[in-house]
Amino acid sequence: MDSASYEAWLASVSAGFLAQSDAQRNASLDRLIALSGAAQLRHLSGGLDALLKRDFLRLLPLELAFHLLRWLDPPTLLTCCLVCKRWNKVINSCTEVWQGVCLELGWRIDEAGQDGSHWKADEAVQDASHWKADEAVQDASHWKAVYLKARRRMTQLKEQRAFETSSLIGHSARVYALYYKDGLLCTGSDDLSAKLWDVRTGQCVYGIQTHTCAAVKFDEQKLVTGSFDNTVACWEWSSGAKIQQFRGHTGAVFSLDYNDDLDVLVSGSADFSVKVWSLGAGACLNTLTGHTEWVTKVILQKSEVESVHHSPGDHILLSSDKYEIKVWPLGREINCTCLKTLRVSENRSISLQPRLQFDGRTIVCSSDLGVHQWDFASFQLRRVIKMDDPSNLSLLSFGEVFALLFDERFLYVMDLRTEAVSGRWPLPPYRKSKRGSSFLAGVTSWLNGLDGANDAGLVFATSMPDHSIHLVLWKESR
Repeated sequence: MDSASYEAWLASVSAGFLAQSDAQRNASLDRLIALSGAAQLRHLSGGLDALLKRDFLRLLPLELAFHLLRWLDPPTLLTCCLVCKRWNKVINSCTEVWQGVCLELGWRIDEAGQDGSHWKADEAVQDASHWKADEAVQDASHWKAVYLKARRRMTQLKEQRAFETSSLIGHSARVYALYYKDGLLCTGSDDLSAKLWDVRTGQCVYGIQTHTCAAVKFDEQKLVTGSFDNTVACWEWSSGAKIQQFRGHTGAVFSLDYNDDLDVLVSGSADFSVKVWSLGAGACLNTLTGHTEWVTKVILQKSEVESVHHSPGDHILLSSDKYEIKVWPLGREINCTCLKTLRVSENRSISLQPRLQFDGRTIVCSSDLGVHQWDFASFQLRRVIKMDDPSNLSLLSFGEVFALLFDERFLYVMDLRTEAVSGRWPLPPYRKSKRGSSFLAGVTSWLNGLDGANDAGLVFATSMPDHSIHLVLWKESR
C-alpha cells in the first residue's frame, strides 16, 4: 500500500474507531492485538508505559499540580513524598496543601501564614524539578512540620497521652474560688486566705489574709474577692492591705467582674440581685433586679457585633441564675434596663449550669439538654449540642473548633465540627460545687484552633477534698 493510500485508509479507520462505543473500541483493539506479531506487541508494550504512567507533576504547570495535590488526604500526601525526589520536592513546597491539612486537624492558620503560596518559574528551565519559591519554601516546610506535630498531638489526645497532672498544696480549708490568667492561678479558701500560684513552677507567688472567698479575680496589682460574708473587697498583692470594701448585698457574692477603664465592678449575689459599683470609690452605682434565683455568674465584656440594641465596642453585662441569662447594656451611663432574657425552657423545667461564657459574639451555656449557643447580634439560638448524659456532663469552655467538658470521671475534648470526642483524661474525685467556682479551664486559646504553640500550660484546675488544687497541664509535645 503506497503512502497516499495508507493515509486515506488510516483516516477512514480512525473516523470509524471514534464513532464506536467504548465496548466496540475495546473489541476492535482486541482483534488488532490478536492479529499482531512480535514486533507490533513490543511496540505496543513500550508505548503503553509512557501513555499510562505519565508524571503529571512534571508535565503540568506547577499551579495545576498544587491544585490537584490539595485533593489528596494527608496519609496519601506523605506516601507520595516517597515516590521520587521530584515528587518529594514539589509536595514539600506546596504551602497551601500543608496549611489545608493543618486546618482539617483543627490547627489555626494566622493571616501571615496565608501568603506563602506565591510561586514563580525559572524562565530558563521548563522541567518541574527546577521550579523554585520566592521566600515560601520555608513556609511549606514549616506547615508540613506543624501538620506532623498536629497529627501527633491529636493521637496523644485520643490515647490519653496529651496531658499530665500536678498538685498545689498550701491551704488548710476548703478552696472554693479559682481564677486563672497568664500562667497564674488564684485560689480563695475558707481558711481566710487567697494565694497566687505560678502554674509552671507550682510556687506560691503571693499569699494574703482575706475573708472567706466565693469568687476571685486579679491583675498584677490587685485582687478582688466576693465573699460568703455578703461583701466584695479589693486587696493589694504587694502589701496584702485591703484597698476597698463594697457593702450592700444581703446574700453571699458568688461572682464578680471588673473593668479598670470604666472604673466599674459588677457582682452577682444570693440575694437575687446584680450590683454595679465604682471600682475606685466603692460606692454602689446601681442595683439590677429581675432575677428570682441566686445570681451565680456575671460577665462584663465588650460587644464585637452590631445590632439594633448595641454597637461594636459597647460594654455588655451578662448575668445568669439557675434558669435565665439576662443581658444588660453597660456604658458610661450606668442606669440601664435589661435588653434580653434568654431561657432554655419557658416553664423552668430545665435548669442552666453555672458555666456561662460570652466572647462578644456568642453566648454559650450548658443545661440538662446539652450545650446552647446564642448569636449575640440577634439573640437567636444558633446551636444546641446534645449529649448522651448532659445532666452529669458540664461545660468548661467553648471555642470555635473545640469545647472542653467534664463529668465526675473524665475531662473531655470535643471537636465542634463533628461533635465527636477527640480525647478524654481521667479525673480524681474532686470537690463538687453547684456554683461552678471550684473548677475552671486554663489556657483556652487552643479551643479556637491549635497553632503549634498554644497547646501548652494549664488545661484544667479543680479543688480537692484535702484542700489541694488538682492541675491538668499539656504535656510537652515530642
